[in-house]
Amino acid sequence: MWNVYIQGFRSFLQLEKSLSPHSIEAYLRDVHKLVQYFDIHDPKKSVTAVSLKDLEQFIIWINELGLEEQSQARIISGLKSFFKYLLLEDVISANPADLLQGPKLKRKLPDTLSVAEINLLLNAIDMSTPEGQRNRAIIEVLYGCGLRVSEAVNLQISNLHLDSDFILVRGKGNKERLTPIGSEAKKYLVLFRDTIRNHYNVVKGEEDFLFITSRGKRISRVMIFLTIKKYAIQAGIKKTISPHTFRHSFATHLIEGGADLRAVQEMLGHVSITTTEIYTHLDKDFLRSTLQQFHPRFK
Repeated sequence: MWNVYIQGFRSFLQLEKSLSPHSIEAYLRDVHKLVQYFDIHDPKKSVTAVSLKDLEQFIIWINELGLEEQSQARIISGLKSFFKYLLLEDVISANPADLLQGPKLKRKLPDTLSVAEINLLLNAIDMSTPEGQRNRAIIEVLYGCGLRVSEAVNLQISNLHLDSDFILVRGKGNKERLTPIGSEAKKYLVLFRDTIRNHYNVVKGEEDFLFITSRGKRISRVMIFLTIKKYAIQAGIKKTISPHTFRHSFATHLIEGGADLRAVQEMLGHVSITTTEIYTHLDKDFLRSTLQQFHPRFK
């Protein structure tokens, strides 16, 4: 009977939550791990008979298998969603995962690039080539608008409201948000759109996507990742960076400059303000030097 409820959960995530196929598969893998646990320890356990103690024993089991804290926390999140779905469908009368505790995670501070490092990387781009102009536009938008790489990949020409200096972005769960676009990002985006992209033969179905390859297909996340790695090496940047590094840098530079946290939350498309607050802890040296400079008891 587990498979029936898991298939129902899949449909719920797809239709009700509008999650991406990647996110849906991640949730289902978490539930399947619980099923594997019961196959080994209690094969007759039904979905309606699962208790909090069962789930706690399952967490102990995956911990003993050597799963990292981050992986354990993700699995717990997936199980909470699954049992919440069962409660909504009246399959169970109480949610056994409500009080399930996960490992206390230490918030990992994301890597960021300084403004000087970003300029170094941008200067490494060969602007004499069509690919270089496209890549400059992509990186300018990632950093200038704080986009996720998936949001840049799926950015559509029809959603560019450049007269008012905004772009419409589709984020996680297909949620839309309007994000301001600055003069530099806008300049390189328009340059690519008007002088390079309009000369490509675009594959049917891809006509509205902004960032495409010379073959007329939408650029992939992997291609953006590899491109950024290449430019980082050329610029002599030793940090391990990815497309997401520019999003982190966007938020960090805004907050260090005094931007309102809720405004940054809106621009990043974070549901919870606590997700954004991680960026307020980044520059401890800056905070310390401020105290040393201005606080009378710190001199």
